[in-house]
Amino acid sequence: MGFADIDMQDARDLTFTGRVYLYSEQPVSAQLKEQINSKSELQGHSLIFRSVEYVEQRNKFEKPQAFISHDSRDKLEIAQPLAIRLQKLMCPVWYDEYSLKVGDSLRDSIEKGLKECQKCVFIITQNFLSNGGWSKREYDSVFTREIIEKRNVIIPIWYNVTPKDVYSYSPILADRVAVDWSLGIDKVVNKILPAINA
Repeated sequence: MGFADIDMQDARDLTFTGRVYLYSEQPVSAQLKEQINSKSELQGHSLIFRSVEYVEQRNKFEKPQAFISHDSRDKLEIAQPLAIRLQKLMCPVWYDEYSLKVGDSLRDSIEKGLKECQKCVFIITQNFLSNGGWSKREYDSVFTREIIEKRNVIIPIWYNVTPKDVYSYSPILADRVAVDWSLGIDKVVNKILPAINA
């Protein structure tokens, strides 16, 4: 392929380095890795695994660009798919499954994530609006951060809520331009990614 005045090159003329990346959203056992590696080596391939362990290791060295705030009841349907999609697009996120380890202080870790992230994505659902616990504390913390930093940090995603619902929770939050989850995850991510990077 080529662009403008760059010469075209046929893919059949390219040299294959033998390096193959295998991505998995689930942990891969050491035994399975060894089996696949053995077969790959016989064919002259160098196999590199990228799975949950890789994401966890990478997150230790990268500050999150986005903090994903959600009610735990919305984890599987909305928060987890969103976190996975953003990670795939090289947008490191603070997401409890990726960022918390056994023994961590929940409060310290959340506060650190809220302070370090570029933006905070709030998944606004009926569950979120009725939660007076962590979700409310996270919103209050980020709202305070916006006042101190004098800039917008909140990126809202609405899921089966009305402007009136959101207004009852927070008039300021209802004033924010939000993206509706009903558009589908691809369109949601395409809309929020530029806002996260802004």
